[in-house]
Amino acid sequence: MDIELEQLSRRVGTALEQRGWMLGTAESCTGGWIAEVVTATAGSSNWFDRGFVTYSNAAKIDLLGVAEQTLATRGAVSEQAVAEMVRGALAHSTAQIVVAVSGVAGPGGGSADKPVGTVCVGWGLRAGDVTTTTLHFGGDRESVRRQTVVAALEQVIRLSDAGGSISASSVP
Repeated sequence: MDIELEQLSRRVGTALEQRGWMLGTAESCTGGWIAEVVTATAGSSNWFDRGFVTYSNAAKIDLLGVAEQTLATRGAVSEQAVAEMVRGALAHSTAQIVVAVSGVAGPGGGSADKPVGTVCVGWGLRAGDVTTTTLHFGGDRESVRRQTVVAALEQVIRLSDAGGSISASSVP
């Protein structure tokens, strides 16, 4: 793991431990990379609960309870889908904070509405607040996925530092 991701993971751990929070992840386009980054840090068992890699729509439905209707009408790469992923991960974990991601990492699979580099990210708290955003990244598949990991974890730190207050202005 590169130095930037290692340092980011340590910062996430410090922020979560200060709150006594556990993190959960629900990942599609990153394929578990967020969970890998945080579990590469020694002591992460103190602040990482579990991760769900739900790459297929069937996995999103079966493991996280994402509605088939959401996937049919909005698609897996939608803020509605990641919000449902967040809620499902919270329901099936002991985490106080969850991050969920779904996107088009490329090189194919993009469309006019959702070009390669489009990533939807959601964050939610056990207290019930969920927020989502759609980000647009450039670069190749690995770059899009890495930028997603960084954006997702940086917001976890911001939310932890803010004591769990989610507002649209706090989202990248």
